[in-house]
Amino acid sequence: MDEIINKILSKNAEFDDYLKLYDLDLHILGEIAYKIREEKYDRKVFFNINRHINPTNICKDICKFCAFSAHRKNPNQYIMSIEDCVKIAKDSYKKGAKEVHIVSAHNPEVGYDYYMNIIREIKKEVPYIHIKAFTAAEVNFLSELSNKSYEEVLDDMIEAGVDSMPGGGAEIFDESIREKICKGKVNSQNWLKIHKLWHIRGKKSNATMLFGHIENRAHRIDHMLRLKKLQEETNGFNAFIPLVYQRENNYLKVEKFLTGVEILKTVAISRIILENIPHIKAYWPTFTLNLALVAQEFGADDIDGTIEKESIQSAAGANSKKGLDMEELIYQVKDAGFIPVERDSLYNELKIYK
Repeated sequence: MDEIINKILSKNAEFDDYLKLYDLDLHILGEIAYKIREEKYDRKVFFNINRHINPTNICKDICKFCAFSAHRKNPNQYIMSIEDCVKIAKDSYKKGAKEVHIVSAHNPEVGYDYYMNIIREIKKEVPYIHIKAFTAAEVNFLSELSNKSYEEVLDDMIEAGVDSMPGGGAEIFDESIREKICKGKVNSQNWLKIHKLWHIRGKKSNATMLFGHIENRAHRIDHMLRLKKLQEETNGFNAFIPLVYQRENNYLKVEKFLTGVEILKTVAISRIILENIPHIKAYWPTFTLNLALVAQEFGADDIDGTIEKESIQSAAGANSKKGLDMEELIYQVKDAGFIPVERDSLYNELKIYK
């Protein structure tokens, strides 16, 4: 154990050394990860006041794990008007939201300008709200839709008013797994390329990893190490977000669900491996709030935010459809023995609730 940890912390580890972390006792892993977390942030738990907007659920891709997208003649298809998206952003801003998180399906029917004009009009009407929008998978889709290069799409996003990029669409980088769960979606090489191009433009983004489906531990380690390598080049990732797979209403048919121990081990290992990514987020819609708070003892330092309305994870069974009341969030963080810290989208501290 000591040899493995020393090799990792001294940056002399090989792939198998990282993989052996999963063989260690959960509490030993937690102790190591928590020490890293404590040195960075003490007992702080970060959150923001945000609102998710999902403009359309009509998608050309058929990802087997997705319960949100409306394909295969789904009767519950929708396309929000640009005016409706703007109204939601304005109303949320009046309620205190500092960020709108805009992620959508890959809908070729609405056209390229629909996506850009949503951003443009929100920024025009609510200039002070931070817009986090369009995953690398969406950038790839918009590139194909418009016959524009990734560089041109990213420049259009910046011109329209996108401030930072979310980390979705990463799933698991291993292409054999992607072939089975999200064939046709952006490949791993291009996902990383898009984030690199975004970082080169002086912009920040997040990175996710969807785990607990048909991948194995080695796939997770490979995923983390690829992110670690890109971060060494660009220093553009704000946070790593391990997303727990939700198993309802999709086509993946995973029988065996992750244990809490396996989830917490993965959080702790991500904190140990990704020492160069500042924050580890235990995204409460996929963890549940209780487990997200426990994860703060295992290396995580963020639980996302109030969200207000959540459509993607709740469609697959997560109990997050109506978001989370800020007072309840603050109470639960304090009750768990931590210090709630309201942050902005770039992790500047706005208010400490001692």
